[in-house]
Amino acid sequence: MTLPASMTAIAIKAPGGPEMLVPEPRPVPQPGPGEILVKVAAAGVNRPDVRQRQGTYPPPKGAPDVPGLEIAGEVAALGPDVKRWKVGDKVCALVVGGGYAEYCLAYEPHALPVPPQLSMVEAAAIPETFFTCWQNMFMRADVKSGDWVLVHGGTSGIGTTAIMLAKAFGAKVVTTAGSDDKCAAARKLGADVAVNYKTEDFVAVTRTATEGKGANLIVDIVGGDYVDRNYAAAADQGVIAQVSFTAGPKATANFGLLMQKRLHHTGSTLRPRSVAEKAAIARGIEERVWPLVAAGKIKPVIDSTYPLARAGEAQARMETSQHIGKIVLTV
Repeated sequence: MTLPASMTAIAIKAPGGPEMLVPEPRPVPQPGPGEILVKVAAAGVNRPDVRQRQGTYPPPKGAPDVPGLEIAGEVAALGPDVKRWKVGDKVCALVVGGGYAEYCLAYEPHALPVPPQLSMVEAAAIPETFFTCWQNMFMRADVKSGDWVLVHGGTSGIGTTAIMLAKAFGAKVVTTAGSDDKCAAARKLGADVAVNYKTEDFVAVTRTATEGKGANLIVDIVGGDYVDRNYAAAADQGVIAQVSFTAGPKATANFGLLMQKRLHHTGSTLRPRSVAEKAAIARGIEERVWPLVAAGKIKPVIDSTYPLARAGEAQARMETSQHIGKIVLTV
């Protein structure tokens, strides 16, 4: 594959609104040791990309300033020491940045083969949310068949993924969403109970659904006043996995419940984690989730696609919170 010298990438002109995302020419990056260069076919859009554009989530040291944390495409070049991949292989990958571009670097162990059952758009919608959910739900919380899982924001990228994974491994799901339509969409995905948080109390509904026991795992992207309510909705020895804070990172909570119920409240971020830690997550997904994808039991939910040059419109769609599933850029 002959590589061009330059490519189109989406730059952030200055911190601000979606109009700050502008296409510009950039040199095609060269893969270093243990890296592959991917000719991008599609790139997922995620909340951290929006925050990076707004100036509140700077990329980690050494990461590209171009946004984009997940891609799918063809391997275009190999760095030294790369053994698993060859040029032309179809992969999807979690990346530290640079996904909104025609070419993007990925670490060899952070790439996964694209199952033939998935389109490139679907494959690009997997890494960020699947890596996040896998480590929080299975590596840290060990969701088991028969457990009850409360998923907040059930129609978000994280939410749709958490519902599908929980159901695939035999758990039962209560989820929250902001409209009756979204609740219907979450039920269609497999949620046993869907709560419109604008008209119903998710604590009461969760306790009723679980016959008073509470949720064994709560996957929370909201934070804020949900922290206290999560403690009330959790089962004894339940786990609250904090993966984001759409309502803010500060809360007043009754820590008496944390003690009485022996709860575990854990937090994690994905982007700053080491290459080895992310590689371990990738291995778990390939071993245990990829067979379910191949069997057609799990398929990412796609809300909409936008051409790369219209990345600003894609992020504006995300900011409305009207989307159901993933927003993907096509290259």
